[in-house]
Amino acid sequence: MGILKIGVVGCGRIGKLHINNLINSVPGVQVVAAADPMLDKSGAREWLAERKITNVSTDFMDVINNPEVDVVFVCSSTDTHCDVSMAAVQAGKHVFCEKPIDYDIDKIKKLLALVEEKGVKFQVGFNRRFDHNHKAVADAVKDGTIGDPHIVIVSSRDPEPPPASYVAVSGGIFYDMMIHDFDMARFLAGSEVTEVNAVGSVLVDPGIGEAGDVDTALVTLKFANGAIGVIDNSRKAVYGYDQRVEVFGSEGCAEDQNDTPNTAVLSTADGAVHGVAYKVMWDRYTGAFVAEMQAFADAAASFFGRVGSFLGRAYTAASGRKPSASACTCAKSCCRRVSQSAMTDRSSVSTAA
Repeated sequence: MGILKIGVVGCGRIGKLHINNLINSVPGVQVVAAADPMLDKSGAREWLAERKITNVSTDFMDVINNPEVDVVFVCSSTDTHCDVSMAAVQAGKHVFCEKPIDYDIDKIKKLLALVEEKGVKFQVGFNRRFDHNHKAVADAVKDGTIGDPHIVIVSSRDPEPPPASYVAVSGGIFYDMMIHDFDMARFLAGSEVTEVNAVGSVLVDPGIGEAGDVDTALVTLKFANGAIGVIDNSRKAVYGYDQRVEVFGSEGCAEDQNDTPNTAVLSTADGAVHGVAYKVMWDRYTGAFVAEMQAFADAAASFFGRVGSFLGRAYTAASGRKPSASACTCAKSCCRRVSQSAMTDRSSVSTAA
């Protein structure tokens, strides 16, 4: 097989990011079709035309039914991810789906069963396991450098809170934000989560609480291998996009620090100053977004007998289901009581499902 032909469903911010990366940074692929219900109202038609993508539609089924399309990228609104993915898999297409697949674990299981039945490639957009810093920490665990993992710590803090209108339809902090960290924690530990405890508060924006969510959350985890973990999230870190992980083990510790736009240090009589963290996700994880695209392209290409480098980090059906299960547990134990109390309920529930 020669060029891998890709159709994209959803041409908003993340869809455009993936399209640009596929065009500019991933060899051996071609975006041949796209769909978005707001194609003309959002200016997406013109944006796509500038990139020579003219086979476009407001109906996502036009992408799925296109015989030229080998792979479907699902970048539409969260509430459509599972349905679009199901239709694409049913049609025998390989699928890259942005997170989360769905809020309903039973729907996710049904989709992943269909993936197994059809024998297609399916990957969820957990790009952070492709980040150069986080990957280096994970490798130190995987190769045994730090011994058996005992404690996993993931800190993820956004520079600015989203508007309450977004929060109301996002699924909340556990589905929208911490779901990345649930995936990262199990990736770093090399083990599945068996127990999760969640606590949260509204400390940044009262409007987020009024929308039924929390803006500051901490979760503790217990893994099947005996390790324990901590995830902390905040919707507002005034110093930038704070993204750090650490794994403490029986033979040592591996941790990373925030990336900065440059490593220059300015030293004067008043002290030393170095650069602050990146301000937005797109800048911090530029390389990770490209690497996950290349990994999936290689995986899909291998289906057709073309050899690729496949950088994928142990993606399995569990990679699509387990983080959502953890997010579901936390949302149920924490966010349902936000409207009743400033400090939400603490609960421990098995996520072995």
